[in-house]
Amino acid sequence: MDPAELDRILNGLPGLTDPNLLVGISHKDDAAVYRLPSGELIVQTVDFFTPVVDDPYDYGAIAAANSISDIYAMNGRPLFALNICCFPRKYPPEIWHEVLRGGAEKAMEAGIPVVGGHTVDDAEPKYGMVVTGLVVPGRYWTNEGAQFGDALILTKPIGTGLLTTAIKSGTLASEDVADAIFAMKTFNRAAAEVLSRFDVHSCTDITGNGLIGHACEIMEASAVGLDISLNQVPLFKRAAEVAETGKFPGGTFSNRNYYGSFVDIAPDLSESRVWLLFDAQTSGGLLAALPPEQAKSALNELHAAGVRDAAIIGSVTATKRLQITA
Repeated sequence: MDPAELDRILNGLPGLTDPNLLVGISHKDDAAVYRLPSGELIVQTVDFFTPVVDDPYDYGAIAAANSISDIYAMNGRPLFALNICCFPRKYPPEIWHEVLRGGAEKAMEAGIPVVGGHTVDDAEPKYGMVVTGLVVPGRYWTNEGAQFGDALILTKPIGTGLLTTAIKSGTLASEDVADAIFAMKTFNRAAAEVLSRFDVHSCTDITGNGLIGHACEIMEASAVGLDISLNQVPLFKRAAEVAETGKFPGGTFSNRNYYGSFVDIAPDLSESRVWLLFDAQTSGGLLAALPPEQAKSALNELHAAGVRDAAIIGSVTATKRLQITA
């Protein structure tokens, strides 16, 4: 949904104040954190969306990875999941079986059971999960906490919104963007496990609001500024080429319309590459702020753990603006 529309919808809604709710909606974090009477902290998220690829199995796997990775973005451990299924009855049930098989196998990869869910007949297919996990008290990550001087690490390339739109339009085949499809099906678990060994001050994952949108959420929650180097941001193989066509999904235009006022763009930068920073992502990587003296070691350990596209893309500043530089 357009972030401006969502703001209008949420504005003024009533709600309870609960001292056990440690992370709620105030800073647009990836999941809620709630303290149980035992002192344990549960972390819970929900996410679902329409198909981003043609293959039903891949769609299910991507949707599940996207949902479960919200738990990893909070430095949590998933426990179990529930399916959310909006499946048009007009299509053969075998299609929806494959969607659920993709989700089930990703849940098995995460080591968690799918304990049920809810299905409705809908005009347009949608699939995703509610995921519940645990997080260690005092060790959960949020948008809040980035500090002046911190380095910014991004753990996956960007461009999935643009590339999946190209698949839908027939401009590209799924085989042309195999790297992006593989990345969308890949959990952020390995990245989170590595980063948990360092002093991460703030962390989020990059999804529908794009890299700039989620970076702005860190910036606002932490009351800092950010500097992102355009040339250091990793891209999927065909992303720069397809970006030249300007055929981005609607969510990307909404992101720039909403977050553009918080951003200063250096002159003489590639306009198509700048647009990619606003591109609405699916199952994107982690964006983490951590002390600059730890960044290189963290990056080396990420690469050694198989998170090969991880890169240092910028730093935290005191400007309270997001600067895009070369």
